[in-house]
Amino acid sequence: MASEPRVFTASRLTSGNFFFPVRLEITPDRVTRIQPRLFGVNEESIAIPKVASVNIRTGLIWSDIRIDSEGGSNPILSHGHRKDDARAIRDLIQQLQKNPS
Repeated sequence: MASEPRVFTASRLTSGNFFFPVRLEITPDRVTRIQPRLFGVNEESIAIPKVASVNIRTGLIWSDIRIDSEGGSNPILSHGHRKDDARAIRDLIQQLQKNPS
């Protein structure tokens, strides 16, 4: 994977994502959850080596993702992603942990 981030955007059809959908941005260094707001943005991030687990809960169409850190701090939570995107997020994080750049 190159240095450019992979960005996964939640569906606008899910709760809380209609006007400002959540984005998960994955780089070789970190996972960042970006929640745009009317004025500003809220960002949470966890370094790739500190990711302890990635939990995916799938529904009929959409998936919820929970990314836990080793230190036990607040997990990154994101809902409204397509099932394929959720699996790609998990696989990408696992790949980056196995092969640090």
